[in-house]
This record gives sequence, structure tokens and C-alpha cells, in this order.
Amino acid sequence: MANTSHRALRLLSLLGSGRVWPLRELAARLETSERTVRRDIETLRGLEYSIETVHGPDGGYRLGAGNTLPPLLFDHDQALAVAVALQTAPSTMFGLGDDASRALATLHQVMPPELRASMESLRLTRLRNYWEFPGPPIDSAALTAVGTAVRRRRLLVAEFLRPDGTRPDPADADFRPAHRIEPHHLVVWAARWYLVAYDRTDSQWRVHRVDRLRPRPTTQNFRARELPADDLAQFVMSTHDRGDTPAEWPCTGSARLGLPAHVVARWAPGGSVVEHLDAEHARLTLGAWSWAGIAGILATFDTEMTDVRPRELVDACRRLSQRWTTIDDAG
Repeated sequence: MANTSHRALRLLSLLGSGRVWPLRELAARLETSERTVRRDIETLRGLEYSIETVHGPDGGYRLGAGNTLPPLLFDHDQALAVAVALQTAPSTMFGLGDDASRALATLHQVMPPELRASMESLRLTRLRNYWEFPGPPIDSAALTAVGTAVRRRRLLVAEFLRPDGTRPDPADADFRPAHRIEPHHLVVWAARWYLVAYDRTDSQWRVHRVDRLRPRPTTQNFRARELPADDLAQFVMSTHDRGDTPAEWPCTGSARLGLPAHVVARWAPGGSVVEHLDAEHARLTLGAWSWAGIAGILATFDTEMTDVRPRELVDACRRLSQRWTTIDDAG
């Protein structure tokens, strides 16, 4: 009976994901027979869970609308996912350290002993790898405001902040007046939060860094527009003017590359800046722990480089070039 109850709870957890599950896949996930899965589905239906049967080649079972799951219904994998998420979230958002720790402690208290042991086995210490180009943690209030506006399709009035998070003075050259934007989608890439939005002030689609925005919610709704690309990930990664700024590194340099800005933006590491020069050229500014590190990253674009800055980067490129020319073909 205990095994049956445990299996039924796992089945309910799977169905609660909202997708349609083929019978064969449910049986594989639960490590039991299809006949047993059918019996467990009937058991749940007897408990007044509306489990729908979807017919056709892509058919299967799903939880009907209006159903609520029992509180804190986690299986083993979900418990581990929550433990990892709560321990890594503070690295990408301001002010979540204490809240995430308290949430994890609360979950430990109400979890069954087996799941609690699994969660406690994943006590993490997150170390930075020098190949990472981390973004600054984001203010949870700003992210909540943007996320709510996306979900409710509400216009935002957005002010644009400096890289350090301060508001430019109206007399400064980098000052931009507040824009009215339609927030459509949030994207996380290279530990940075981006907002895909239609800018009513400029009448065009833009990608904004959420940590560079000061959003003011409004009560005005907007109609959903056709998105600027079928692949939003490709759109974000190939948009060069998305508010990025060079990450803080011991060395920072730049070069003019013989590639379009959208191509450079697609492959440039997080924490770099791509500037459109013309249809066939772009300037890439990036940092690393050494001048040779920057030179090596620039070399991965496999194109001509001109106007390399500063002098230290030029010297590093020449040193690497000399080393490479001495490589013996025979190894």
C-alpha cells in the first residue's frame, strides 16, 4: 500500500507539470507497467482529480484545468532541483541570500525524511571560474516589476541607468529620457537578465538589460505583437545594442573586426560590448585576466583585426603570433 501511495503521488506530480504524458513514458518514469499506471490513474480519478485522456498520435494523459495539487508535493528530483536553485539564486539577484536560506530551511522542516536527506546532501559552495563573465546581481524588486508587467501585458515607463546603477543627470551626455515600452519576454543569458520589448518611443523592438532599467509599472494594457523573430534566443544573442557594458577585469581592450555586429554579438562572451561600425565591421570591447587572454578570445573570431587598443593588447597579439609561427607541424 505504501508503494502504491508513493507511486500515485509521483504520478500526480508528473501530471501536474501541465504537459501531455504518453502512457509508455509515464510507465518508464514510474518504473512500472502500463497496466499499473492505468490503475493508478483510476485511483486518482476516484480521489476527484480530473485526469484527461488525450487521443491521437500525440495523446496521453494530463491533469485537467482547475485541479490543485497537495501542498509541497515533491519527488526526489524536484527536491534536488529546489535545493540547487535556492543555493545558487543569490549569485544572480540582490538581497536573496537570507530569503533563500530561510526558504531552504522551511522546506527542510516539512519534507519527508528521505527527501530532506537528499536536499541536505547538496550543500553547495559556489566558486567562480575565471572563464566566467558574470553579470551583476539584479534587484529583485525591478525583476518582479518587469515580470509582472510581462505576465499582465502592462506598459512600463522605463528610465535608463548607468552601468553602476545610478540615474544620469539630465545634463549628462548619456542621459536618455524615460521611454514607454511593451514588455514581452524575459530572457536569461550569460547570467544576465534581458527584456525583449517593443519601444513605443522609438517605434522598434529592443533588448534591454533589466539591471540597467528603472521600471515604473502602469495600469495600461497592450495587445500582444508578433515577436521580432521566431527564435527569441537568436534575437537576443545577435542584438548588439542590448545595454551591455564591459565586465571588470584586470585588462580591457578592443579591436575592429571584419564581421557584422550581429555575428560578433552572437559569439562574444558575456561581459563584452559590440559596437556596430558598418554592414561588415564591428568593434568588440572585452576584458580578461591578461592581455594574452583578450588576444586569444579575439583570435577565435578568425577574421582580420585592425585598430587594436591599447598598446599592451597589440604587443600581446604579436607575442602570440610569434609563438604560433614556431609550432612544429610534426608535433
